[in-house]
Amino acid sequence: MERLLWCFLVLISFSSVSGQTDLHKKAFVFPKETENSYVSLKTQLRTPLKAFTVCLYFYTELARTHSYSIFSYATKQQPNEILIFWSKGKGYIFGVHGKQVLFQSPENTQAPTHICASWESTSGIAELWVNGKPRMRKSLEKGAILGTEASIILGQEQDAFAGGFDRNQCLVGDIGDVNMWDFVLSPEEINAVYLGSTLSPNVLNWQALNYEAKVISSFCGSFGKLFSNTI
Repeated sequence: MERLLWCFLVLISFSSVSGQTDLHKKAFVFPKETENSYVSLKTQLRTPLKAFTVCLYFYTELARTHSYSIFSYATKQQPNEILIFWSKGKGYIFGVHGKQVLFQSPENTQAPTHICASWESTSGIAELWVNGKPRMRKSLEKGAILGTEASIILGQEQDAFAGGFDRNQCLVGDIGDVNMWDFVLSPEEINAVYLGSTLSPNVLNWQALNYEAKVISSFCGSFGKLFSNTI
């Protein structure tokens, strides 16, 4: 197994920083439960969303003991415009425009998990892929249109626009390779992303990310097969 060098961005709790940067082979680390540590991802959407795909990696040992937020996209009108959430004992909750569907899934605390979630307004089809494998398609909010003035948060679940955090729903662990497109990726494209391709994401691009967070200190270490499918 190839040993890969990874630099982690550790959230420190006393102030904030912002910037646009290439976070290739980097991840945000949330080391403990809190209601005020998070990363805000910045984007400028010109038109309302009628479709999207979000892909990311995360790693946590909370799956057996806690529910936690993975990706939270809120507007002023709807705090759960897009939500990806792990519900303890159930599986992944995928929310669009305030409505939710459940994708049952076993717990995974042994290795980083890659997920892609997609939705399309015309059909209302919602899909979830876990580690390159599709779950059964669901019907969700057919005809909805999602707002552009968004607060996109990693590490916390928003019960209000850019706020309403609950430490019992926070992520404790690592998250990285967060990319978002304003269309539904094909199965072949999702598999390519899982295997390491970027496919030019046009909403959120991990390799050209504009973000705001608590003060971050970085450190590097050697990890095997972390956020990677290279053997």
